[in-house]
Amino acid sequence: MNENLIQSSSGTPWASWQQAAHLARATWLDPRQLCPPGRRLVLIAPHPDDEILMAGGLLAGFTGREEELVLISATDGEGSHPGSSHWSEHRLRRQRPLESRQALKQLGLEPNQMDWRRLHLKDGQLPREEAFLVSHLTQVLRPDDLLMATWRNDGHCDHEAVGRAAAHAAAARQVQLAEVPVWAWHWAEPDDPRLPWPRAHRLQLDESRLARKRKALAAHVSQLGRDDEQPVLPSNLLDCLLQPFELVFL
Repeated sequence: MNENLIQSSSGTPWASWQQAAHLARATWLDPRQLCPPGRRLVLIAPHPDDEILMAGGLLAGFTGREEELVLISATDGEGSHPGSSHWSEHRLRRQRPLESRQALKQLGLEPNQMDWRRLHLKDGQLPREEAFLVSHLTQVLRPDDLLMATWRNDGHCDHEAVGRAAAHAAAARQVQLAEVPVWAWHWAEPDDPRLPWPRAHRLQLDESRLARKRKALAAHVSQLGRDDEQPVLPSNLLDCLLQPFELVFL
């Protein structure tokens, strides 16, 4: 998938996804079934905001369980606005982690009480860091952890590198892997055969979880655009990711 096409296209609207037979057949799961109290979640996000796009609803259930949450932020997201005079790489490197912290608080989480690892790798260059990511994840993981990552074929080089690294680490440590599509909602067609539909499950989000996810996404102001610029996150993509479920490939 060409990342320039991702950024220049308005994407597949939710109205089209509603016609998808494969999506309709995906098994419903309660988030507590996937990650019940006592089970640790290790989530690796390529960029600040990906943890919310991927699993904001799931994370909203970790209030008071922060010690069972490991969040790994691979990059600081400084490459989201190439050529912008307003959002320079220097400014984004400071701004986006602050947005992540505010977003986690909107979910009801206390960032200081969780194991939050910021790797400060270069945005857009994660394929070069794949071996390092595998090594880091392998050291972090414990038996019975749930490892969550962006899907290895998500259409963005950083998302795919994280997904591949997570798959290798999960296999090495024999832990369960949950891969989450983010940009696939944008470029894929309903019932697209490139998606691993037999592995698809929908984590059901109640109104409270969904409301907190929506507030958390709103904290990522740099990605939502201003009057004079296009948002990094298109409205069609946000519509898909703010439905009352989160799609995971298990």
